[in-house]
Amino acid sequence: MGLPVLDMLFSRTCEGCGTNMTAEAGSLCWDCRAEVKPVQVPFCKRCGDPVAGAVTGPFECAWCRKTAPAFEWARSAVRYDGPVRACLQRFKYNAGIWLLDDLAEWLVALWRTCPADIGTADFIASVPLYPQRERERGYNQSALLGERLGRRVGIPFRGRRLWRQRPTATQTHLTAAQRVHNVKGVFTVPWPRRVCGARIVLVDDVMTTGATVNECARALKAAGAAAVMVMTVARG
Repeated sequence: MGLPVLDMLFSRTCEGCGTNMTAEAGSLCWDCRAEVKPVQVPFCKRCGDPVAGAVTGPFECAWCRKTAPAFEWARSAVRYDGPVRACLQRFKYNAGIWLLDDLAEWLVALWRTCPADIGTADFIASVPLYPQRERERGYNQSALLGERLGRRVGIPFRGRRLWRQRPTATQTHLTAAQRVHNVKGVFTVPWPRRVCGARIVLVDDVMTTGATVNECARALKAAGAAAVMVMTVARG
């Protein structure tokens, strides 16, 4: 049954603005799609944080120079605002599983633009939730994204390579320093042999300061991973 026929039977509304949709495929109307902002150069070659203004050549931001992140590099597909924020919040907190294909499309497009060493990846992993929180939510949104990306690019997804040892407060309203403290020592690798020597693509939904993915990368490296490359749908 084609999209036009389904639209006659079931009304669809845009996830960004709530208007009725007809001919548009996916979950955003044409106007909201136009509001989606891809992450474009110039950005830090290490963490992928975009900067305003003219920058000549590759550069590392002050945060990366100061902290030397554990990951090789991090890249994000789109900016975390407007309709992107609406989609990710629905997907993450309101069981919006129907948005998975649209979000994975952004990751697939990002994969094609990542540094060349992504082609050496052994498997895809994801940022874990604390088990109780995952049971309450019913799924781990980052694992769903990682698994779907793996299918699309032909790289195996390996779940449960990382564990979250204790629950943490949401990072949303914390300062950069508080975010680092909040996740410090939270992640562990229960079976180091499964990551030893591996080149891993770590997937998450949103990256803001990078504290969470950096702590994940630190745990993986401590367990013997050869490289950790980070991909997220959005950048805050």
